[in-house]
Amino acid sequence: MTSLFADSAGRYADRVFADFLGREFTYRQIDIEARRFAAGLQSLGIGKGDRVGLYLPNVPTYLAAYFGVLMTGAAVVNFSPLYTVTELKAQVADSGTRLLVTLDVSFLLPAAEEVLQKSDLEWLVVARLAAQMPFWQGLGLRMFRRDETVPVPTSANIFEWSEILADNNPEPVEIDPLTDLALLQYTGGTTGTPKGAMLTHQNLTANARQIECIDPHAHARDVIMGVLPFFHVFANSTVLNRTICNGGMIAILPRFRPGQVLETMQRVKATAMPGVPTMFQGLLDHPSMARTDFSSLFTCISGGAPLSASLKRQFERGSGAKLVEGYGLTEAAGVVATNPFDGREGPGSIGHPLPGTDLRLLDKEDPQRDAAPDEPGELAVSGPQVMLGYWNRPEAAAEAFVERDGTRWLRTGDIATIDEDGYVCIVDRAKDMIAVSGFKVFPSQIEQVLLDHPDVKEAIVLGAPDDYHGEIPRAYVVLQPATVAEADEIADWLNARIGKHERVDEVVLRAELPRTMVGKLDRKALKAEVFGA
Repeated sequence: MTSLFADSAGRYADRVFADFLGREFTYRQIDIEARRFAAGLQSLGIGKGDRVGLYLPNVPTYLAAYFGVLMTGAAVVNFSPLYTVTELKAQVADSGTRLLVTLDVSFLLPAAEEVLQKSDLEWLVVARLAAQMPFWQGLGLRMFRRDETVPVPTSANIFEWSEILADNNPEPVEIDPLTDLALLQYTGGTTGTPKGAMLTHQNLTANARQIECIDPHAHARDVIMGVLPFFHVFANSTVLNRTICNGGMIAILPRFRPGQVLETMQRVKATAMPGVPTMFQGLLDHPSMARTDFSSLFTCISGGAPLSASLKRQFERGSGAKLVEGYGLTEAAGVVATNPFDGREGPGSIGHPLPGTDLRLLDKEDPQRDAAPDEPGELAVSGPQVMLGYWNRPEAAAEAFVERDGTRWLRTGDIATIDEDGYVCIVDRAKDMIAVSGFKVFPSQIEQVLLDHPDVKEAIVLGAPDDYHGEIPRAYVVLQPATVAEADEIADWLNARIGKHERVDEVVLRAELPRTMVGKLDRKALKAEVFGA
């Protein structure tokens, strides 16, 4: 990654790299700041083999900190701004993070300071939000919204961002892209404790190049909407690393606010927006959607969760841009497969694997065998973007991989089919399957049918305990605005369109469904809420 960024910073020095609420930062500016930060880290003794944490929302400092850490040979550890102190402490301890970069805002700095006091964390570096904003917005924050920020504590092991920046370039570090860690990215933790995926410089660079390779619209001025949180692997691959390949610009927004996204998209003439389905639904629901000029927008990439056909149709009709569904996971540096940006898409499919990526279907019960022809199987991935393993968890890593025909395959835990044209369809998560009287029921298939109902906006199907069947499907539904459909009516409509063993015992109407930190519907949280597990 360091060589990719250095090359882009040299070639596109005077191009705008980031737009933050209207304030622009060039490649040269971010490069200089990253180098100064790297030299500052080296003065503290931080270097190759160390871990440095970023506990930041989407702000320009993230860019300089990210590339600065990589220049030292240390690895970046991303921490979600939504973490509790307990979660933050646990992940700092597990990763062995020595220094943490954060922001002087009330929802981050107090938690970071507490972790500094109660863990083996050695230093805290605090950037000021106002200093990164356009002048008048920064002034307004300082004068009228002072409750949103907190003073930087005075301590020998707490630095302000400006204090840690050295006046010299960092000492050069020799990096082996195949083996040296660039990113320790913790999984979302769909089950159990999150695990740190060890991603090398080669993993990240390869995935960025793979994404660039399939984009027929890659041109001299890519303008990417940076609304996905930078701390998430989806943003790391499709927003941050991909954009620097050809000197593009990131329009950075600190959080997803549909009205602000639409205004920014029009102002900067965005060409692409990676996001999760709920983001595109949020844009559709906003009254400014119909008034927004989307003429510059070529492609939107949906990932992180299944994209319903209805949402795809509505968004493409409303924006005029292509909305393509892709697929990836933390353990593969972000992206594994996607539908074509131009040309035929596979209905309900995640498309084809990226260049240099191989897929195979394993038997659901025995990963040493392939799935039977025309039968779903566990999707396995091989390619340059696949991680080395899990940090400090060799047993988990051993379970995650299978050796077949001299090749190391990553087991995704997703059940899939591959048709004769090579289009891949994710049937479901293996762990989400519902066992109904010995039948395996895939909740995502029921959810897709539900989303075809004109009154259904969102849906999650869970397996409810049942004395007779073992489990039975139950649907939790959020209706479209201004609809009056009844739960029983939707249940009858659904059950008439699915197999007998797939039929739900009940449709539960809800005002909202829980979401993960990146806005995806959170099946695990809903299950814990309704079943206590």
